[in-house]
Amino acid sequence: MQQTASAATEQPVISCRNVWKLFGSDPTTYLATMPAGRGYEEIRSDGYIAGVKDVSVDVRRGEMLVIMGLSGSGKSTLVRCFSRLHDITGGTIEVEGQDVMSLSEKELIELRRSKMGMVFQSFGLLPHRTVLDNVAFPLEMRGQDRHKRRERAMEVIKLVGLEGREDYFPRELSGGQQQRVGIARSLAIEPDIWFLDEPFSALDPLIRREMQDEFLRLQEMLAKTIVFITHDFDEALRLADRIAIMKDGAVEQCDTPDQIVLHPATEYVRKFTEEIDKARVVHASVLAKPDLTGSGDPVDALSTVHQLAQLLVQDTREAIPVAREGKVIGAFRREDALNILVGAH
Repeated sequence: MQQTASAATEQPVISCRNVWKLFGSDPTTYLATMPAGRGYEEIRSDGYIAGVKDVSVDVRRGEMLVIMGLSGSGKSTLVRCFSRLHDITGGTIEVEGQDVMSLSEKELIELRRSKMGMVFQSFGLLPHRTVLDNVAFPLEMRGQDRHKRRERAMEVIKLVGLEGREDYFPRELSGGQQQRVGIARSLAIEPDIWFLDEPFSALDPLIRREMQDEFLRLQEMLAKTIVFITHDFDEALRLADRIAIMKDGAVEQCDTPDQIVLHPATEYVRKFTEEIDKARVVHASVLAKPDLTGSGDPVDALSTVHQLAQLLVQDTREAIPVAREGKVIGAFRREDALNILVGAH
């Protein structure tokens, strides 16, 4: 997935600045008196857990930001801070320009109901309700009349490929189908912002791949602003516009998949990327240099090095031009791409 230039420059939908979430007896006082630069283990030795540690990150309109890390890294805690399911200990979080910590309980409920959809690893379906009634449930909670909510529920059931199963009960569905119901239910309220916490991790690999394909199709159609949590780096690379890699409550690096595999910012990130086939991740647009001129037919900016493998091996040009939507944006050195292809980068 790729961001447009306009999406990258407009005001972020979620803006997170120097956010802390500490767990302990008196976290606010502790944070106010804590020496600068205190590490995760030092904080722990003081009797506190840094669920989120001085995090600053933006989520742009229409992008999919994937937050990943091992269990206990803080990824779920951070996303719960975005929606104020957790109150933060320090810093600021703005959603659509509103400081979420300043909202009243009523305003917060309205923000969640009108702007946010959430999907979790556990499907959370109501076992005695049909697919249709499960999907319509959040609209029922809104007080929408029966005809309108059923009409909207049928729209999203069709969207996620479950048409014909609207009268089934959850027990009559496969795991992948149940997860589709969860996705449809969160889409029913037409959220601007979509939070997904490891939604596919309970599925077997084949169904998981199918759900990723389906999810990419939905995002292409709906262009939601999405925060997606996973511990699976391959899944992150496949889905993300940008990836934020977390460790001990802190963000180690937040960048595009290309940049993370080419230029890991820390040793921890490098270990995440060392087994990755970079040729399947790095796109021609990332290698292109605006001041470099190539000759002959350009390659498409969205092509990966892997997709260009045959051309790279057979071509004799030193520099190959790159075009985005028919317009040449620069060129890359064939040698640089070949080094990535053979794993020399």
